[in-house]
Amino acid sequence: MTHSTQKPRKEPAPGMVEKRGAGLWMTHAIMILGVFVVFFPIWLAFVASTVTQQDIVSPPMPLLPGDQFFANYKEALFSGVNVPVMTMLLNSLVMAIGIAVGKIIISLLSAFAIVYFKFPGKQIFFWLIFLTLMLPVEVRIVPTYEIVAGFGMLNSYGGLIFPLIASATATFLFRQFYMTVPDELAEAARVDGARPMRFFKDILFPMSRTNIAALFVILFIYGWNQYLWPLLITTDPEMNTIVMGIKQMFPSGDDVADWPVIMATSILAMIPPVIVVISMQKLFVRGLVDSEK
Repeated sequence: MTHSTQKPRKEPAPGMVEKRGAGLWMTHAIMILGVFVVFFPIWLAFVASTVTQQDIVSPPMPLLPGDQFFANYKEALFSGVNVPVMTMLLNSLVMAIGIAVGKIIISLLSAFAIVYFKFPGKQIFFWLIFLTLMLPVEVRIVPTYEIVAGFGMLNSYGGLIFPLIASATATFLFRQFYMTVPDELAEAARVDGARPMRFFKDILFPMSRTNIAALFVILFIYGWNQYLWPLLITTDPEMNTIVMGIKQMFPSGDDVADWPVIMATSILAMIPPVIVVISMQKLFVRGLVDSEK
C-alpha cells in the first residue's frame, strides 16, 4: 500500500475570510466614492449642455438631462462664437496626432542611433538632449516664435506641430528599452546580412509597440491640451484649437455667457481623448507595466 505524500491543505485562520471580505468591501467603497467625485462635475457639465440658459441661471440647477440636447450641440458644432466647434476640433485633432506621431518617430530614431551606432560625442549629444527637459516651451517661446515666423509657418498646421515634436523624455525611455534588448539579436541580424534600418524595422519596432502605444496616449493628450503655443502663433480664427475656443466663449464685460453651448463644447472637447484612452487601454497598461522585454 502506498501512502499519499500530498500535504494536508492548510485551513485559513478563523476570521481571515471575514477580514478579507470587509477589506474588499471597503476598497470598493472608496473606489466608487472616488469615481463619483471625479464623474459628478462631468455629469453636471453634460446636464448643463442639455438644458436652457434659464435652467442654469435659476437655482437649483437640474441634475437630470433636459430636452435641448440636439439644439445645443447643433449650435455648438456648426455655429460657435468665432468659428464652428467642428473646425476647432479638427484643428486640435490634427495638432495632437501630429505632435504624438512626430515625437514618437523622432524619439525612436534618435534612441536607435544613440544605442546602436558609434560616433564621436555620442554621450554628449544624449545628455544635451536630456538637458532640454529643463527648457519647456514657455522658456524658449520667443526664439521659437521668431524661427516659425521666419519660415512663414504662422497660422498653419506646420507651425502648430513642428516646434513641439522633439521629446527628450520619449528619447530617454526608448533608449532605456533598447539597452535591455539582448545583444544577440543585433548580432544575429548582422550575421543574416540585415542592414541597420532593416534590424530596426523588423525587430526593434515590433518589440516597441506597447511602449509606443503608452507614449501615444500620453503625447496625444499633451498635444490636445496645448493652449499657450497655439494662442501665440494663430491669429486666424479658422486655426483656433478647441482649448482656445472654450476660453474665447467666455464673455468679457457685461455680456452674458451662453452656458449651454459652452458646456456642450466642453463635453465635445473631452470625447477624442477619451476615445484614444479607451481604444488603446490594453496596450497603454502593458506599455507601462510589462516587464517581459
